[in-house]
Amino acid sequence: MNILVTGGAGYIGSHMTRYLLKNGHTPVALDNLVYGHRASLPDGVVFYQGDIADKELTAKIIQREKIAAVMHFSAYTYVGESVQNPAKYYDNNFGQTIRLLEALRENGVEYFIFSSSCAIYGLHDRPRLHEQLPPNPLSPYGFTKLAVEHMLQDYSRAYGLKYAALRYFNAAGADDQGLLGESHTPETHLIPLALQSILRPEQQLKIFGADYPTPDGTCVRDYVHVYDLADAHLKALNYIVQNKTSDCFNLGSGNGYSVREIIQMCEKVTGLKVNYQETERRAGDPAKLVADSRKAEKILGWRARYDLEKIIATAWQWEQKRRY
Repeated sequence: MNILVTGGAGYIGSHMTRYLLKNGHTPVALDNLVYGHRASLPDGVVFYQGDIADKELTAKIIQREKIAAVMHFSAYTYVGESVQNPAKYYDNNFGQTIRLLEALRENGVEYFIFSSSCAIYGLHDRPRLHEQLPPNPLSPYGFTKLAVEHMLQDYSRAYGLKYAALRYFNAAGADDQGLLGESHTPETHLIPLALQSILRPEQQLKIFGADYPTPDGTCVRDYVHVYDLADAHLKALNYIVQNKTSDCFNLGSGNGYSVREIIQMCEKVTGLKVNYQETERRAGDPAKLVADSRKAEKILGWRARYDLEKIIATAWQWEQKRRY
């Protein structure tokens, strides 16, 4: 299939384009390069620079490239920033997605894979979160992801759009050969920040809160490798195409690791010490987010293959020789 990857030059989008190529599909990348990197795209991938809200551009891409499906990664993802500047997030993550969906509807694209988030769940007193739990997002970022999911449900009922909303937990890791990896400005993700504090000790890692109701007082998260996410996106696309249906799925390993445990694993993988400091909690952070991904395993035949040590090893390889 010819597949439009929005946010295709971003962290997950660029890994997705490479994964699609390896599996015989033709990815077409669209990115405004506000956060993405042109250098992250594999050679030969068709690239358009622009915004998803530009319906004229999107229509041109769909027609010219014969697009059959869209994988949508164009979102701002900084939870703390969304609390401080919610307008930015509602405009980009929700408002611009409306324009994108309208362009797809007007040009006959039936299949849509949405990069959703575990941030829609918020606080729940459960060891693992499943898809039937009522959503309770704690940040504007989480609200925008939930709003798009509601919009997709309505578009599916009214216009026949077939979609999968993939609620992934903490994306992490890098390409096995070190060709791609995380390169955010600013960087807010724990694993790259921990590894960067090893390479550049002046960049001290901050632990945001050490008084959470968790075994060691730090937040617990479920980490899933970026290529495991890419595999789930492709499996979800095949599922909605073959079954002409829509659904939502959690994507995680089912294992929770605290901030301190991540630091310990980084030190094990590298043989070096992480330079860190405890500081106050960050707004919008739940104490624990761990996935129950049994639905994805049962219906899509998907499960995470990379364990935490392998995730961090790929990230460490990237950090040592990053290209962009």
